Amino acid sequence: MNNPAALIDHTLLKPDMTEAQVLSLCEEAVEHGFASVCLPPAFVAVAVDRLYGSAVRVGSVVGFPCGYNSLRQKITETAELVALGAEEIDMVISIGNLLARRFDLVEAEIAQVVLAAEQAPVKVIIECCYLDQELKQRATELVVNAGAAYVKTSTGFAPGGATVADVALLVAVAAGRIGVKAAGGIRDLDSCQQMIVAGATRIGSSAGVKIVTQWYERQDVVG
Repeated sequence: MNNPAALIDHTLLKPDMTEAQVLSLCEEAVEHGFASVCLPPAFVAVAVDRLYGSAVRVGSVVGFPCGYNSLRQKITETAELVALGAEEIDMVISIGNLLARRFDLVEAEIAQVVLAAEQAPVKVIIECCYLDQELKQRATELVVNAGAAYVKTSTGFAPGGATVADVALLVAVAAGRIGVKAAGGIRDLDSCQQMIVAGATRIGSSAGVKIVTQWYERQDVVG
């Protein structure tokens, strides 16, 4: 397996995080060649400044972690993040509307966030642990129809995170039309590899450095 760094969103979303930790996150992302950093809205400007001139993208979250913000709030938050320099948006859908089978509202919400994000790819978190198989499939179709770039398994704040079975299901339904981001509980190389083999095209993890370090260690053993 190739170095997974280019697929990893190096994530820090703890409530007690500091600016110093954000700066360290950015430095690690550049050093290891991660796809992006994913952090709270309050730290986007700091990350944009630190990562200026690098290939690492700055990502942030909308409606996080519960998804029950109003549509107006999600649109406003998205537009503000893009104005600050965020290049990727990870949004949480209204899970309650999905469970209530208000599919029209869910799709419209995603579409409005995609519009507000302009050129920034939107990764839509459907929080798989709350959904049955049919709703996971339906949610993925809604994400496709609304014009988002990825469907994402989890926030990492719910009772369950990414599973290989869920990733494989979302990949099958997406059928190459959008990417699939696996996130939540991916803390080592083995779990990361399992998600990639299942078809994930992006990995969200706060353990990116550990994952890549383990990958290099295995190359040394093989070599």
